[in-house]
Amino acid sequence: MQWLDGHCDVLSKMWRDPKYRSFYHPQSSLDSSYHHLWEANVVMQVFAVWTPESVPKHHRLSVALKEVDYFYEEIVRDGSRVFLLTEGNQLEECSRDRMGALLLLEGADALQGDLANLRLFYRLGVRQMGLTWNYANDVADGILEERGGGLTCFGRQVIAEMKRLGMILDVSHLSDGGFWEVIEEKELPILASHSNCRVLCPHKRNLEDEQIKALIDRDGLIGMTFVPAFIHKPSVEATIDHLLRHIEHVCTLGGEDHLFFGSDFDGLDSKVSHLESYKHLPHLLEALHKHYADDLIIKWAWKNGSRFYKKHLSS
Repeated sequence: MQWLDGHCDVLSKMWRDPKYRSFYHPQSSLDSSYHHLWEANVVMQVFAVWTPESVPKHHRLSVALKEVDYFYEEIVRDGSRVFLLTEGNQLEECSRDRMGALLLLEGADALQGDLANLRLFYRLGVRQMGLTWNYANDVADGILEERGGGLTCFGRQVIAEMKRLGMILDVSHLSDGGFWEVIEEKELPILASHSNCRVLCPHKRNLEDEQIKALIDRDGLIGMTFVPAFIHKPSVEATIDHLLRHIEHVCTLGGEDHLFFGSDFDGLDSKVSHLESYKHLPHLLEALHKHYADDLIIKWAWKNGSRFYKKHLSS
């Protein structure tokens, strides 16, 4: 079975510590190493470019550019085993032996208030962007910002430029107010790459039912994530069965054709037992098979995500 993973943090891990710049090594300590992904038959992986809050604002562009460089030098290389995805028709080329890789800018902090930098990242292959991480920036408020504001004036300019370029917007990490503003942008493809259901686990990073329904109405995607704190409270007790409850809840809201997975591997401080890396994906597959038919699992593992990206990725 083919898999599409909507979010991993390999690149920021590579930036933080040289020991993680070993994507292809058979003994790599990355959760999403090439060999783990190959064994799990992940044929498309979304790689996030993320700069931590600890990075001074005036250095965030340079850090993001270094992560993009690691993407090309350490992961894509000559394109023989992993290739850059920028167009929808390239999804047909994704296979176990030649994985497609999509670049996501996680948070617009790296733009440093300049639309020229958005165009720069687009020319470097970035086709998807989340406006914020958890806190406020020049574009919008993040979900953990206490005031809970929405888009700034510059944020509206960013949205307009994303639409002109044909980019995809990721609402994971965005404030609730920001979410409802961007959901009104009818010409903008929207997804939540790694967020679960707030009604089942009351973490702000999860989505309310009305947000999930809005994404479904927009023909967007909801990426079930493996972050224990977003799966169950207390997080130390989170299990694969708890994750399945989120999957079932999205389906009860009408999201069977809009659900996919966004692991957040290599960005996890703690992990669900038996789901510690892509090497352990068979445990999730076994649990899914106990409750769901093959055609549903295939949708969530590959078809829903690939349909969305085939439709919305532009060159």
